[in-house]
Amino acid sequence: MKKLVVIAHPHMDESNVHRAWKEELLKLNAQDITVHDIYEAYPDGKIDVASEQRLVEAHDCIIFQFPVYWYSSPALLKQWEDDVLAQGWAYPGKYALEGKSITCAVSAAGSAEDYSKHGKAGHTIEEVLLPYRLTASFIHANYLPSFAWYNAEGISPEHLKASLPAYISFIKKLV
Repeated sequence: MKKLVVIAHPHMDESNVHRAWKEELLKLNAQDITVHDIYEAYPDGKIDVASEQRLVEAHDCIIFQFPVYWYSSPALLKQWEDDVLAQGWAYPGKYALEGKSITCAVSAAGSAEDYSKHGKAGHTIEEVLLPYRLTASFIHANYLPSFAWYNAEGISPEHLKASLPAYISFIKKLV
């Protein structure tokens, strides 16, 4: 199964978690994993839609990797969704992602308790990511359970180190 990891972090140089996750993925040098940092690819925000669509078509599983920003994704990922998942290509008609799998790998500043019914957010991370599940359904893709790493803000070196094998295991197990 070919996996496309679409990374969206507007300040990768300042990110401990996503920079480390990206570096670990690149170390794998795996033939079945493509690492695609959209802020690196499109610093001007002008997305090459045709190129992105070809990239998506060449993979079986799309993983959106991003920090949770205001209970959502960074702006360029939303723009990527709006531009790339175009009518006539992703829905209705062609359904280019039909049968493919989609999931998210996110970091959250708060704790797992914060992202619970009784926590600060009042919702779980899966509820925060509901737009991705709904999008997958709408475009006839399969949504897989996501990966979340909590307490990312001011993360300790030990906690960051613990995230690496957990994240890589998550990516490798996706089918």
